[in-house]
Amino acid sequence: MPSSPLTQAIKDEVARLGSADIMVGIPSYRNAATIGHVVRAAQAGLVQYFPDLRPVLVNADAGSPDGTQRVVVETEPPGYVEQILLVRPTNRLQRVSLTYPEVDGVGGKGAALRTLFEMAAALEVEALVIVDSDLRSIVPEWIELLAGPVIKGGYDFVAPLYSRYKYDGTITNTVTYPVTRALYGHRIRQPIGGDFGVSGDLIRHYLSQKTWTEDVSRFGIDIWMTTTALTGGFAVCQTRLGAKIHDPKDPGSDLGPMFRQVVGTMISMAGDNADRWLDITGSHDVPAYGFERFVDPSPLEVNTLRLLAQFHAGSLTLADTWQQMLRPDNFECIVALARDAGRMAEAAANKLGMDAESGEGSAGHGGLPSTDDLSDAVADFHFPDDLWVRVVYDLMLSASFGELPLERLVAAFVPIYFGRVGRFIIENRRLSSEQAEERVERQAREFELLKPYLVDRWREAAAARAAAQTMVPDASAESGR
Repeated sequence: MPSSPLTQAIKDEVARLGSADIMVGIPSYRNAATIGHVVRAAQAGLVQYFPDLRPVLVNADAGSPDGTQRVVVETEPPGYVEQILLVRPTNRLQRVSLTYPEVDGVGGKGAALRTLFEMAAALEVEALVIVDSDLRSIVPEWIELLAGPVIKGGYDFVAPLYSRYKYDGTITNTVTYPVTRALYGHRIRQPIGGDFGVSGDLIRHYLSQKTWTEDVSRFGIDIWMTTTALTGGFAVCQTRLGAKIHDPKDPGSDLGPMFRQVVGTMISMAGDNADRWLDITGSHDVPAYGFERFVDPSPLEVNTLRLLAQFHAGSLTLADTWQQMLRPDNFECIVALARDAGRMAEAAANKLGMDAESGEGSAGHGGLPSTDDLSDAVADFHFPDDLWVRVVYDLMLSASFGELPLERLVAAFVPIYFGRVGRFIIENRRLSSEQAEERVERQAREFELLKPYLVDRWREAAAARAAAQTMVPDASAESGR
């Protein structure tokens, strides 16, 4: 169990609050521009939908230098919310903004949530709602949609169900959704969505776990929460939140560290829970709460040429690792694809007057073509679904049974992920978000169909390891002779 003792100031705050029925937690770092709206929406949701419960709102901040905590404290007081909603709650809404302690010397989103879990457990809340601090689309109803299934429906874990732009959520679309679905048999569409509802029972289960790693203290926390709920047998559902509008991230420039932490955690937990997923075949729908919402998410521009160029660059510097990570036939296919990606990206960049690797214009600024135009320039690049599934499964096998450390394997896999995302964007450039969603589902079904590829090799490797261990002499017995 990790060591993250609450500071005395936080303990004093818990003692002052005493207890609560429902808690909203907002982890943050440098979110002064957006957190005020999140706080207003959360306050209004608590007052409007849970007027008879004892509520508390807690902001767990990483020591933001931009005044994030000040914004939380100075955002319109609960009394103002009560006046505009014409609701007279039974209990006064309490608000807290604090700087969270690191977990074993590591800070990040997961460390912030660790503090929120410990506070929620100490306050004995019935439901904890976690929402991101950069949300622009949150409305008061989100609090009811995330807490309602726990308080009214008896669920323990409520995952978000968003309407997202077709290029948004690439880690989810290409890795965490299809792998979670294939392994554990639950079609949780957004297993790393960032906004969750959690029961008091599940919070206590989280705090009892010994699988908390450095990556979990960072961005690995979301997939850790989802997987722990599934493997623990807790009641899981989804809730329809509509569009998620937040700070945009280009997968080719912003998501490398997040990918390593999320996927590293996912793979580590797969190894720890093999006995829970090896016999699972197929998948089933997860109950969805709330009305269907038809909204158009904000568009996101992605530099396809940079994705393909980084895929090719990876093949030049990481080929030795790829060869140890992948089966020989898959390795040869990936290297050939990377070569094609580099050739196409360079030709397209020359034609458009760009530098493919940096994704900038030839003069280093301005004039970047649209995502669709960039994708048109490399439309002939292909990355088959079945190959992607096999290389992801190869990564999982190598991480559990190979000789290279997990961190090195996942870091080396990032350029291959860039190549797959590049193909996904190329394939969907002329499609609507609804049509692109069917491509995500097609890929997820491929992960299920090829799960025997993973299971058979996993069992072979596990049996070989067990046999090898029986061949090793007992050192203690030898020394006692």
